[in-house]
Amino acid sequence: MESWITGIMEQYGYFGILLLIALENLFPPIPSEVILTLGGFMTTSTDLTPVGVISVATVGSLIGAIILYFVGQLLGVERLEKIIDRYGRILRVKKEDIRRADAWFDKYGYWAVLLCRMVPLIRSLISLPAGMSGMKFVPFLFFTTIGTLIWNILLVSIGVAVGDNWTKIVDFMDIYSNIVYALIAIACVVVVVLYIRRAKKFKV
Repeated sequence: MESWITGIMEQYGYFGILLLIALENLFPPIPSEVILTLGGFMTTSTDLTPVGVISVATVGSLIGAIILYFVGQLLGVERLEKIIDRYGRILRVKKEDIRRADAWFDKYGYWAVLLCRMVPLIRSLISLPAGMSGMKFVPFLFFTTIGTLIWNILLVSIGVAVGDNWTKIVDFMDIYSNIVYALIAIACVVVVVLYIRRAKKFKV
């Protein structure tokens, strides 16, 4: 995938970066770490500038985030509750669980959006619950922009600083991403186990 990303960025420059980052937000397996650190490195050997790379990467991120936000709004909590009414027993989820999660997001959602924009995989998916919970668009856009800028500035700056060694940074970021993925997987397992235990308790 790295060679494909490199080819697009070398051929299309700023537009290639914007397109790739927008796709990365919609399809999380595309690694922003590669795009941004390579973009930083390219500023040392091409006409690209750090400010330009950060700017187009931020625009691309916002395009992807906004699309997922409105997808979340189309789904909505009420529609999700209907799905739970139909398949809740199989999924071991109740409407009350959805409402609690929605209430939590109403309370902490802005900070969740800000912080999660700097976490691999979750940085893309966080836009969905933001839209589903009915988070106001302007605050969502504000916190998304701040979190995205921090992430983009950090990785592009690293790419500029390390130059030809940018691939080593990507290897380090892969380790970071794998740790995050492992923690997400563990959290999912814990949630499933808790649901199963609670279901057995209610049956007794």
